[in-house]
This record gives sequence, C-alpha cells and structure tokens, in this order.
Amino acid sequence: MGVIVHKNRPVELWRPGVETRMLISAVNGASQLCLFEQWMAPGAGAPTHLHPVEEILAVIAGKAETWIGAERLVVMPGQSLIVPPLHPHDFTNIGCETLHLQATLASASFEARFDGSVEIVRCWCGEAD
Repeated sequence: MGVIVHKNRPVELWRPGVETRMLISAVNGASQLCLFEQWMAPGAGAPTHLHPVEEILAVIAGKAETWIGAERLVVMPGQSLIVPPLHPHDFTNIGCETLHLQATLASASFEARFDGSVEIVRCWCGEAD
C-alpha cells in the first residue's frame, strides 16, 4: 500500500453548496475505515441521516450546528463530535465562511440512510461502485 496524496483525490459536488473529497476508502485499499473532507457554503449542510457505524466529525474551519438525539450542539474549529451508530443527526454551516469538516466512518465505504427514506446510499465501496 502506497502513500495516498490527499490533494490528488477528486472533489465531488455532493449537493448544492456541499463538496466532498473522499480521502481513504475501499477504493484505495481501506478495509475498516473511510476518511473524507467536506466544504459547505453558509447555510448548507447535511440533512438528517444515520449511519450503521460510528462517525467522528471534526471541524477544521467555520462553525457547525448539529443535532444528534435530543441535543443541538455548536462545533467549532479544533472540536470533534462522536456520533454513535444508528443515531439520526444533521449539521448546518451557521457561520459566514465556508465550513470545512473532516469525517471518519468505521467502515471502508460511506453508507447512510437519509430521513424519510428506506433506501441506503452507498458510495466509495471499491470495484462495485
């Protein structure tokens, strides 16, 4: 397994105002974790969703408001949030600058179920993508 150069990984439009760069996943050899970055314009974020595995959200720049369980929290640069498996959560950029997050999932692919849907979204699974 060689060195993975983050800046060489493609940035993808995830939804309006949200860009994602998958750094580590099954696509480049991971077997149990994925690591990705997201950039969100002011007011943009992620709708309510859940993952079958634990997730860590780390704020690199900007200010995120997140909902997890019954709690609303504000997460600032240098702070992280641990989201337990199967816990619905969301987050929004509540600042005036771009929100830059780094997320880690305890799975080599991204899997999520978004609120109101029974379908599971799977990305960066490897050759089956």
